Amino acid sequence: MIIGILGSGQLGRMLIIAAAQLGIKAHIFAPDATNSPAGDIAFATTEAAYDDHDALVAFANSVDVITSEFENVPATTLDILAKHKTVSPGIAALHTAQHRIREKLLARDLGIDTPAFWHVTNAASLHTAMTKLNKDGILKTCTLGYDGKGQVKISPTSDFDAVFASLESDDVILEEMIPFTAEVSFLIARARDGSSRVFPASLNQHKDGILDQSVAPAALDDKLITAGTQAVTKLADALDLFGVMALECFITDDNRLLFNEIAPRPHNSFHWTIEGSATSQFTQLARVLAGMPFGSVSTYGCWQMDNLLGEHMENVPALLANDQVHVHLYGKSGAKKGRKMGHTNRQIG
Repeated sequence: MIIGILGSGQLGRMLIIAAAQLGIKAHIFAPDATNSPAGDIAFATTEAAYDDHDALVAFANSVDVITSEFENVPATTLDILAKHKTVSPGIAALHTAQHRIREKLLARDLGIDTPAFWHVTNAASLHTAMTKLNKDGILKTCTLGYDGKGQVKISPTSDFDAVFASLESDDVILEEMIPFTAEVSFLIARARDGSSRVFPASLNQHKDGILDQSVAPAALDDKLITAGTQAVTKLADALDLFGVMALECFITDDNRLLFNEIAPRPHNSFHWTIEGSATSQFTQLARVLAGMPFGSVSTYGCWQMDNLLGEHMENVPALLANDQVHVHLYGKSGAKKGRKMGHTNRQIG
């Protein structure tokens, strides 16, 4: 069995490790496959552009199933590959997750609460939307934004023209600013036959727009856990998901869940599952891709995941010397501030 993986980063790397433990090989396809976190340990690599038709067909013919470790694979890439092999998470899931308006419209159509939002395509439409909002909001590019990039706060007293120009895009979403008490994520694994498993939820803390820490299972009341579980299941079914998908939500001051975004791939906030769950998110994805039965999503107590960014790398020797800490490094060169270089897991209960 050979899994084809689009992308060469740390999520692909951890999927390769999990798959290898099940006797499954991995073939990486990416423009930077050589000397990459995933490419360094893959069974095979193809270094080519995502629009290289001949390379994509050859890649598809060399593997049994194909998945993506990030959601911004060009739609044409998936269209080509889907003619030859089954693709995960599926074209609908990737297409929806690639655009903030599409994913929020889907959530709203499914009866999942979202913040108020408006599609903004020019400065004039921002003026109109801010008049309707009439309070603080956040302006985000509809595509490609991650880890706090491509977004800016805006208030009724802001220079709307200048704020709109700062994003350098004519495809933007304005969202109301949500007063929230916490951020939580839910992760589902879904097989080809529509059966699924949902992992225990993660409570998340961010710094400067980047996930800093996750604690799981989230200590939330049953109403919120049920609502999140039902929401991520509805979304996965509507998208005919094949693979894994995370749903990120806000918990409001009045104890409601509000949709934030989806990510149809393994998710940073569930890296704790590597040691903390009977089946990690990566092993579960490998099982799904290979047509194996689901593994248990039961946990071994309460766990904390902390991201290691470039500015944290000086702490690694001490972390490695701590027998209570599991250290995972991604093999990246160049430790830059804000760049995810690894993570740690530790049991806290």
